[in-house]
Amino acid sequence: MHGSPHRVSDVMTRAVVAVGRTALFKDIVERMDQWKVSALPVLEGDGRVIGVVSEADLLPKEEFRDSDPDRLTQTRRLADLAKAGASRAEELMSTPAVTVHADATLAEAARIMAVRHVKRLPVVNAEGVLDGVVSRGDLLKVFLRPDNDLADEIRRDVVDVLFPAPVEPVHIIVSEGVATLTGRVADATRIPLAVRLVRGVEGVVGVDCRLTGADGRGI
Repeated sequence: MHGSPHRVSDVMTRAVVAVGRTALFKDIVERMDQWKVSALPVLEGDGRVIGVVSEADLLPKEEFRDSDPDRLTQTRRLADLAKAGASRAEELMSTPAVTVHADATLAEAARIMAVRHVKRLPVVNAEGVLDGVVSRGDLLKVFLRPDNDLADEIRRDVVDVLFPAPVEPVHIIVSEGVATLTGRVADATRIPLAVRLVRGVEGVVGVDCRLTGADGRGI
């Protein structure tokens, strides 16, 4: 399925805002505000990602600004208390950084974000050098693909491959990302596979399969 963006490299942002390990707290906040981002990669001199500093890493400074935490809180939130007293990126950052490679699939990137509870992932090469950043919003861009593009890809990469000689023509209509397939095919056993493949096309929201076999039976 070469027509759709399947890899992180297809949707990532290549112009990335980052900071060095000695960046000061206020500079980090100002840069986040200026560029409207919730996290910044922290880089070594050669561009290698050594951590990420996020809003969550910065908030303890405000949370504990005028409080005197009890012993239990001190024990449970030792890391947050340390960040509350930190002033540089190397003291504030979460490390090792949660990253992804440019050739990872969009599904893999989405899974990492969900499991690690992050909104943005630095994209790195084999040496760990920053190539870009991919965000949740970037992953959702696939759902902006025009319906006609989706229909063309479904036709080319699914229908024409699985049903090269249908009993009756297979019609494909995509509306608001929902793909509807109608027609009669010679091999009804392939219909469930067709549904799975159509659902896997990047940008498809749902599938309404009305295909039937030569005997008129559907799935």
